[in-house]
Amino acid sequence: MDLSSFSKRDDSLFTFAFIAYKWLFVIPFLVFTTFVIGSLITLLSLLGMPDLSSRVFGPLWARLNIAVSLVTVKVEGLHNLDPQTSYIIAANHQSLVDIYVIYGYLPTNFKWVMKKELRSVPILGVACEAMGHIIVDRSNTNAALGTINLARARIINGMSVLFFPEGTRSRSGSLMPFKKGAFRLAVELGLPILPVVIHGTNKILPSDTTDLAPGNARLEILPPIETSGMDEHDIGELSNLTRDAIQNCLDDTA
Repeated sequence: MDLSSFSKRDDSLFTFAFIAYKWLFVIPFLVFTTFVIGSLITLLSLLGMPDLSSRVFGPLWARLNIAVSLVTVKVEGLHNLDPQTSYIIAANHQSLVDIYVIYGYLPTNFKWVMKKELRSVPILGVACEAMGHIIVDRSNTNAALGTINLARARIINGMSVLFFPEGTRSRSGSLMPFKKGAFRLAVELGLPILPVVIHGTNKILPSDTTDLAPGNARLEILPPIETSGMDEHDIGELSNLTRDAIQNCLDDTA
């Protein structure tokens, strides 16, 4: 069923019903699942099982919340992903719903690189840190470099690291310039870049709003970009290649 048709209806009764549903069920459900699953994740991580928590309970939290939000997710390009390979994953960022889409539906083990502001979110921030996700202070260059060094230590045994190289959500829906940190790390470690394209989430929950609407999101995994033989002089080119691949994919579906 195409859920996007519902969000386009000019039906005041439906609009009122969904607003009520959002505030009376979707948001309380998010708070409840974050508290329960986040607490479980933190406990298991402290008991020495952070990767299990990240691999099992993080996606469960994401899938539960995307389901009650009346959002469907279609995944394409799975043949481009080898779950046993470590990647630097680079994804575009349009909406907070992107977190659900990637965490719930990208079938590989990875750690997020996330801005430090998320550390202050109750339960969620503690759970993310306990699982070993990488929290970066973008206002402090030395701290940010230390975070990248921490990321190096996490990329073992098929574990990947995920960046939003735009650095923040796009408010316009257009792809913004890429920061270089992800690509520098990929070149230094000789790891392939895995471009991932998220479609449709800016219509489901536009940035800086609470205007959640039912809809369809799509997660598209593009072919990896190899970095073997590259050095620091190729970082800009690698960034441009990745951005062009994501931009072309977005243009094809505009």
